[in-house]
Amino acid sequence: MKNLYAVIRRPIITEKGNLQKELNNKVTFEVHPDATKQEIKTAVEKFFKVRVLNVHSLNQRGKVKRVGRFLGKRRNWKKAIITLGPNDQIEFFEGV
Repeated sequence: MKNLYAVIRRPIITEKGNLQKELNNKVTFEVHPDATKQEIKTAVEKFFKVRVLNVHSLNQRGKVKRVGRFLGKRRNWKKAIITLGPNDQIEFFEGV
């Protein structure tokens, strides 16, 4: 991937993610499926002006869902868990 703006798609805000953020200084993002760990690290450091210590990435398979008698499938996507430096922090909702 050449375009760093296409690497990070959105933050993942869940109870588990908020707990990881408070206890371990880790944040979670949905990223482009073709993005590598190095590209994810570069994009986060550039956009949020933080130091990234570690990147864990995993591919999430889409769940099979059923509506009545019809079966469908959610899309596959990629998730990245990023460990930040001890003095760095990313705030998604400030003052809420």
